[in-house]
Amino acid sequence: MRITGCLTALATPFVAARGAEDGALDLDAWARLVDAQRVGGTEGLVVAGSTGEGSALDDAELQQLIEIALRLAGPMAVIAGTGLANTRKTVSQTRLAARAGAHAALVVTPPYVRPSQHGLRAHFERVADEGELPIILYNVPSRTGCDLLPATVAELARHPRIIGIKEARTEHERMQALLALRSDHFTILSGDDPTCGRAMLAGADGVISVASNVVPATMRRLSDLARARRADAVAAIEAKLAPLFAFLACESNPVPLKALLAHKGLGSDVPRLPLTCLSADNRPALEALLPELATTEFAASAELSIDPLFIGESR
Repeated sequence: MRITGCLTALATPFVAARGAEDGALDLDAWARLVDAQRVGGTEGLVVAGSTGEGSALDDAELQQLIEIALRLAGPMAVIAGTGLANTRKTVSQTRLAARAGAHAALVVTPPYVRPSQHGLRAHFERVADEGELPIILYNVPSRTGCDLLPATVAELARHPRIIGIKEARTEHERMQALLALRSDHFTILSGDDPTCGRAMLAGADGVISVASNVVPATMRRLSDLARARRADAVAAIEAKLAPLFAFLACESNPVPLKALLAHKGLGSDVPRLPLTCLSADNRPALEALLPELATTEFAASAELSIDPLFIGESR
């Protein structure tokens, strides 16, 4: 399979649980979030990635989220975040996602343990061999403490079940090195909203976006324009989205995103510990965002000829 275009790294909505145990899944909010992505033109979903607090979910919750997403996704690919710090556990998690019906797995470099390049290659090859799903590599050194280098990616790209990479490093040189590996079998996806336009203008196949949780039509429009090499139009959309990108980075992902989704009626703003809710200092920025986001999203919906819908609002 080939994964391209605008995909959303979905947040996982929880029921409010301040001062109590971790909030349960808010499955009504989850269904509405998935449906809004479909309406907004999103081309794929990542369930239980880092944005979805995958490390805070148990197996039954992961299965439930995947199954609901598949039921509502329509043409969207459903990709499960399955990467853990141990290879055996990652294989097991990937098989669980396969049994639940996921189309592919997004597998992050093992966090905390800091493997060598040889270890990373062995890890991903084992997961691809035994995990029962096509896998997308995920490199995000700021979170994991290790960097999957392009030379290692080149070796892994030969594996028939390794179908692409989500690259969250933002340097132009890194993206250029990875674009040299792009093929009909192996796709290059940006994992960074502020630089995804530049990456797709240079030849990347798409983006796995956090911002598209809130403005799916706008991010789809940005993706379409960037892949069509319309640099001026991309720059215009990026200028409108710059305040959103800045807000989403003001605290650890997905803390700002969950506050924004909660404001729109999609789950609690309280993530699972050790993450905590958005600080009071950053809440004025959230309020200031909303009017312009609605205007931008409605305009993108019109360009895509889809029903306008701002996340959380009723159709």
